[in-house]
Amino acid sequence: MNHTEVHQRVAGVFPAPGRHPRRPRTTRVAVEHELLTADALTGRSVPLDRVRAATARAPYAPYLAFEPGGQVELSLPTAACPVDIERRLRADVSALRHDCAAAGIRLVARPVDRRSEEAVPLRLCSPRYVAMQRHFDSIGPAGRTMMRRTASTQVCLDWWSGRAGAEQWRVLQLTAPFLAAAFARSDGATSRLATWLAVDPTRTAFDDRLLHGDDPIAAYADFAWRAVVFTDPGDVDQHLTTLFPPVRPRGCYLEVRYPDVQDEDGAGRLVATLATLAYDDDLRREVLRRFEPGRAHLGRHWEEAAHGTGDVAAIGRDLVVSTLALTGGPAGSLAAAGGAGILDGAA
Repeated sequence: MNHTEVHQRVAGVFPAPGRHPRRPRTTRVAVEHELLTADALTGRSVPLDRVRAATARAPYAPYLAFEPGGQVELSLPTAACPVDIERRLRADVSALRHDCAAAGIRLVARPVDRRSEEAVPLRLCSPRYVAMQRHFDSIGPAGRTMMRRTASTQVCLDWWSGRAGAEQWRVLQLTAPFLAAAFARSDGATSRLATWLAVDPTRTAFDDRLLHGDDPIAAYADFAWRAVVFTDPGDVDQHLTTLFPPVRPRGCYLEVRYPDVQDEDGAGRLVATLATLAYDDDLRREVLRRFEPGRAHLGRHWEEAAHGTGDVAAIGRDLVVSTLALTGGPAGSLAAAGGAGILDGAA
């Protein structure tokens, strides 16, 4: 694996530069929603086969996947607008909870699992995940926590080519710590975001490194090149999947990865906020003008967002309110809200 090869592969996950500028710009949205699992009696995480058996015949089953600690991930197909994806998410999560409850399984929308590491073993033991855990163990305990005991609501947005696409990339990066703080459901040293910051800075980029220079492909290739390779050294594509930036480039769409898992109300507001920022030309450029001067301080803003300090949350809430005002939808409550019950007291 050499730098030229990495650059070529990275170019493949950025928009194709030759796309015709008059082609309609799609504005779809998709959601990847993660939930912790717990046995209703013991409180321990649940084996994957048990969840699969409980949901095998459900209409949402084709969209069900798992994270390394057994977290359930509902990856919904794209929808035309935030309202449609929110409606689909509500219906499918409700059905998923019902089916799992009938099998003695609880699902909890909590960003950080309070159970011990022993109660949440590695459930996906593929060579990739075993190697990942081994690498993170060489740095500290945060990697195991991230892999096995955190949950997120991730949002996928269409990524355009040309100037507008470059603006989308920048605005989602620049506003990320502020929106992370606005939608946070955990903060402090044990928060989900603080855990991510401690995992491996060479492959998470919670700073401004992805915005250096005028060429985002070159900046991302440099980021990928500097990250430790713990998979097959000859497989660049697999190496790229082990990078966990706040916003991940996926060729024709952007994957916003940083938010804590939301309840269904919060998920709707989150999707609407991000979609409006990405797709409204006037708003996107106005926000860029406002946030661009603070680019060099992104690292500090991420630390403040993780630990609940500074004014990043207040700035983020203001941004959410002003953005949602354009959609005609309510901003709703952005106060932190945690789940309660068996996970609180589980060993």
